[in-house]
Amino acid sequence: MAEKSCIKRLQKEYRALCKEPVSHVVARPSPNDILEWHYVLEGSEGTPFAGGYYYGKIKFPPQYPYKPPGISMTTPNGRFMTQKKICLSMSDFHPESWNPMWSVSSILTGLLSFMMDNSPTTGSVNTTVAEKQSLAKASLAFNCKNPTFRKLFSEYVDKYNQQQLSEKLAAEQVPPGLSQEISTPMKRVGEDVKRVDAVKDMRIDRKQSFPTWLMFLLVSIFGIPRDSVFAGAMVQTTVFCHEEGLVSMATKTDLKGMVQTEARNIC
Repeated sequence: MAEKSCIKRLQKEYRALCKEPVSHVVARPSPNDILEWHYVLEGSEGTPFAGGYYYGKIKFPPQYPYKPPGISMTTPNGRFMTQKKICLSMSDFHPESWNPMWSVSSILTGLLSFMMDNSPTTGSVNTTVAEKQSLAKASLAFNCKNPTFRKLFSEYVDKYNQQQLSEKLAAEQVPPGLSQEISTPMKRVGEDVKRVDAVKDMRIDRKQSFPTWLMFLLVSIFGIPRDSVFAGAMVQTTVFCHEEGLVSMATKTDLKGMVQTEARNIC
């Protein structure tokens, strides 16, 4: 059970932290326990931690501010072991060096500074720059799997969702070079379609009807009805495509023979 003075002190510090946030740090107390705080450190630019989001906890004793808190980190980071207390002069690892004048803001500032440093300490780990960068890249996705993190830091969840959406849209976009490659064959297909249409038009044009003047000439010579002339006189044209171009071949019937045959049938 926290002492009354402890609760008042932490409430006051939270209000102060909301008015003047620590750069690259977000911290909030648990809704059900003011002695348990949750924080997120944002990796500083120019360091292997750049782009990383490191989630952890601060556990204050009921006697705070007269006794120091315990500090741990949940997100794999390449600097400290996870779920283990971090050795700091501002943590319960060194109660002899604790100063009651220190606040949550000063604790978070010291933690961020110490994380960006390479000084060994109890709970620290040795990793390469590449390993730290890889962990930084995966940190937000790791944090968003934690229900408490999602509940307390919804702004980071939104950031993660936005990143996922941006990556998805980028993956769906067609590269400029590939787009050009696709447009070239499509252009050729369009030209082929136009060529086929031209063939169809030529086929229609070459389907000639029986000339009217010839029909009257036949009527005057043979004395046959007009309908018979139209029925017997036909000109058929076949058009087909060669690879080298268009070739037209017309097959004509024996007009005179057809007319004579038709005349005999009628008479």
